[in-house]
Amino acid sequence: MAYDVKDFQKEVIERSKQIPVLVDFWAEWCSPCRILGPVLERLATSADGRWQLAKVNTEEMPEIAARYNIRSIPNVKLFVDGSVSAEFVGALPEPMVRQWLEKHLPSKLRSELQRAEELLSANKAKEARPILERIVAEEPNNHKALVLLAQTYLYSDHQKALHLIRAIEADSPVFDVADAIRTFASLLEKLTHPEQLPEDDVKQTYLSAIARLADNDVVGALEGFIQVIRNNRYYDEDGARKACVAIFKILGEEHDVTKRFRREFSRALY
Repeated sequence: MAYDVKDFQKEVIERSKQIPVLVDFWAEWCSPCRILGPVLERLATSADGRWQLAKVNTEEMPEIAARYNIRSIPNVKLFVDGSVSAEFVGALPEPMVRQWLEKHLPSKLRSELQRAEELLSANKAKEARPILERIVAEEPNNHKALVLLAQTYLYSDHQKALHLIRAIEADSPVFDVADAIRTFASLLEKLTHPEQLPEDDVKQTYLSAIARLADNDVVGALEGFIQVIRNNRYYDEDGARKACVAIFKILGEEHDVTKRFRREFSRALY
């Protein structure tokens, strides 16, 4: 069901804290709006309560349009927890809108996803794995669940981790983390074939850092990789720098280890 917004704060901002709200910014004179509007209404009717559609006439609510920098219509914004989480402009065909929604709507199982993420942050991959497996079984295109599940296998079976994220490409919101997982996997492969690495004074330090990473000792790994950066920044095609960036991406910027080593990493680079 769609509704015309009268009170934006109440009907969009506050409402989006209970259920995602898709806002269609439109106007009577806009021909593409008249094409997109029925598409959004059909999708909202079949959404089974997963999200709601709100319509904002930019002629009647110019202050709201200005607040959200509406310069071209139709403009569609997805509000989640009071903020814009995704948007698109123009009259996309229905299959593309459906695909966009699947990519950007928050999971119905987001409380479980959050719990699994907390377990992973506490280094409890085994406890997080069954939760994530249930989510992926129900939502196989949930990219965030896929990258988190891949992380639970990163140290025990990096080939399986790679398989889980195989379909995650650059247009995914979690591409950076998926790419970090790919970097991890390529590093761990080097332990199997150390003879393929170039001979250099830093080679053993580099291999030791990778071995620490394989043992899930990220502190020891970062110390080793940063030492390699100091002594030979571009060894293995800048491999130590890429390794540090991958570790930071997987841990997250707010993780204590990331905060501890970010400055030291930057000093080593510059």
